[in-house]
Amino acid sequence: MTTTRDTTNARDAWTLDRTFTGSAGAIRWAALGPDDAPPVVLVHGTPFSSYVWRGVARALAREHRVYVWDLAGYGASEMRAGQDVSLAAQGRVLTELLDHWGLDRPAVVAHDFGGCVALRARLLHGAAYERLALVDPVALAPWGSPTYRLLGAHAEVFGQLPPELHRALVREYVSSASHRGLHPAVLDRLVAPWCTDEGRPAFYRQIEQNDQRFTDEIQDRYGELDLPVLVCWGTDDTWIPVARGQELAKAIPGAELRLIEGAGHLVQEDAPAELTGELSRFLRRDPLRTAR
Repeated sequence: MTTTRDTTNARDAWTLDRTFTGSAGAIRWAALGPDDAPPVVLVHGTPFSSYVWRGVARALAREHRVYVWDLAGYGASEMRAGQDVSLAAQGRVLTELLDHWGLDRPAVVAHDFGGCVALRARLLHGAAYERLALVDPVALAPWGSPTYRLLGAHAEVFGQLPPELHRALVREYVSSASHRGLHPAVLDRLVAPWCTDEGRPAFYRQIEQNDQRFTDEIQDRYGELDLPVLVCWGTDDTWIPVARGQELAKAIPGAELRLIEGAGHLVQEDAPAELTGELSRFLRRDPLRTAR
């Protein structure tokens, strides 16, 4: 039993050991893989952290320099009252990080809110990518479940929940992103940042500050994307239906669509091997053959 537990802890250990201070506060980040390998930037969504990319990141790091980071106000990054953690702010932060890392044209892989962040950085801030993979992204209207809208509309009220009720709410919310069910230790790790004194108000803050206007500003511009794009979607995503993936792929010239059977919204946890396979194939493809 001890050996199994130690092995699990080693496998799931995840530390962001570097800090960048930008327009939205202190951002925790890390880099994996050879310094001179082709760069890949992974962007997580809500209400998660870079921890969801741990397995994919380690696999890709065999052939790439992989950059991971926690969005402003998420995970190990700074959380504080009055902080701008909107999708607009996150798009600026990603652009700042690319400059800080000295990356000219990295590949970018983005999930959920991260999809909107990556698209905003590209379309509004001129961030240059070699290619872009979008995994069940928030990109098309309408989005935001009734529960999400309720939490955002009454953030101040929900922010006053006793800690144990808050924890139960967050656990249920995060759990619903998986079709196959999350391992208890994984669920604990994803929920933990939202259950500290700073994390409880931060959880509702990020919901309160984000709504559909941040995708409305860019949705009509997806036809301008002139780089290889892969759209991956879990067929059993109950947060954003697979039909949105089909619609998004049609809106982006030449985009590939890959459906991942049996996966929910949190594809990284439900089908890590399948997702890693699709991303590895896409990242290895000759950009001259896939560019438009």
